Amino acid sequence: MKAYTSFAHLQRDLAEGSVNCIQLVEHYLDRIEAHASLNAFLEVYAVEARQRAQEVDAKIKAGNGGRLAGMVIGLKDNICYQGHRLTAASKILGEFESLFSATAVERLLAEDAIIIGRLNCDEFAMGSSNENSAFGPVLNAQDTGKVPGGSSGGSAVAVQAQLCFASLGSDTGGSIRQPASFCGVVGLKPTYGRVSRHGLIAYASSFDQIGPFTHQPEDAALLLEIMAGADAYDSTAALQPVAPYTAQLKEQGPKKVAYLKNALEQPGLDQEVKERTLQTLDRLKAEGYEVTGVDFPYIDYVVPTYFVLSTAEASSNLSRYDGVHYGFRSEDASDIPSTYINTRTEGFGKEVKRRIMLGTFVLSAGYYDAYYSKAQKVRRLIRDFTLEVLQDHDFMVLPTTPHSAFELNANAQDPIAMYLEDIFTVQANLAGVPAVSVPMGNDRHDMPLGLQVLARPFEEGPMLGFSSYLMNNIFSQS
Repeated sequence: MKAYTSFAHLQRDLAEGSVNCIQLVEHYLDRIEAHASLNAFLEVYAVEARQRAQEVDAKIKAGNGGRLAGMVIGLKDNICYQGHRLTAASKILGEFESLFSATAVERLLAEDAIIIGRLNCDEFAMGSSNENSAFGPVLNAQDTGKVPGGSSGGSAVAVQAQLCFASLGSDTGGSIRQPASFCGVVGLKPTYGRVSRHGLIAYASSFDQIGPFTHQPEDAALLLEIMAGADAYDSTAALQPVAPYTAQLKEQGPKKVAYLKNALEQPGLDQEVKERTLQTLDRLKAEGYEVTGVDFPYIDYVVPTYFVLSTAEASSNLSRYDGVHYGFRSEDASDIPSTYINTRTEGFGKEVKRRIMLGTFVLSAGYYDAYYSKAQKVRRLIRDFTLEVLQDHDFMVLPTTPHSAFELNANAQDPIAMYLEDIFTVQANLAGVPAVSVPMGNDRHDMPLGLQVLARPFEEGPMLGFSSYLMNNIFSQS
């Protein structure tokens, strides 16, 4: 079967009858089985997907198929889907089955999307390599000796290896964009509050956002347009009307682009990533764009600020997993204290426990003002700086990651090195602005590299239009 990377092309073939949804589902099921060693899927809904495909085929034939009719989607294992298991790639949720679907999932299903399975991730979305899953690491399809990035590694690999057409992930500090960069696909983190968090297992509630992985910015725009909008179940979901993102994709002439000069001088930045980024900026200048370098005075503080605040929120959010209400319970539990202690000790992985303890520490008496309160103030400075730059420029451009995908176990024993993988992505989460990673070709080791674009809040449409211009006019000629 043809390898579809554009939904417009797929829809055309569906309309012409040269392919149908049943054939698509069978094709993806065959590929999932053939690439099982990648460990991207934790569960495949084969029977259900086939049944759903028949229903959607009937709708297409009758002329009343939804906007996503024929799109086969995988879900990260921290997004609720009613009647299906949900573990956040953790032992502590055991055999838990979701009682409802996330708002984003409901909106996709209403437009006739076909959900094919549940995707592996770092436990509770905590990680930058997808090596923290209780069900084993996900492997990069380009080189199985390397990581796919995290925490949404399974979602990125599923699209990279064409195990499904698109997927959903979540982004707390770069968990969509970093694996998108490592896997050579498009990964979108919307503005905070643009997509409802109802049905997303919380890691850090003031950072988390659901977003799509696709091959093209146009398809990311379509998925966002359908998922976005106010939600009575989520008070943090923005009330601002949803823009027609799919109609905003045409780049309206050269615009003003900023880049962070000191980001390109970071000691851990691979020389080839730096050169590719500078070449892109030079190409934009040649095309008439106004490109300006700005100094980011807080670049050394973004990662510490993010980890102080996100782990504090994680400490609070993960307190509910105690062996009492649902999920895993230790066999050695004999009373309330032993239930809590043994269940959490046995149920959580090493990285999750590390972050819970760090978050509890920064919230504790005597340390709250020294760490948490100061981090909140720095977050405000970072947000103000980001918005100030974007006030004078249409977009901000910087590398998605300091380098291409690294070897499995390379950073497993060095948490600080792993945390620094997020140095270029956490800014967007701290500021709450939209960001997208787009593939800009492969490096000297034939591994994908990504370029990141940031925009003003709720301007995902123009941002994706610029991303499409980069992919089709700049990177295609590199």
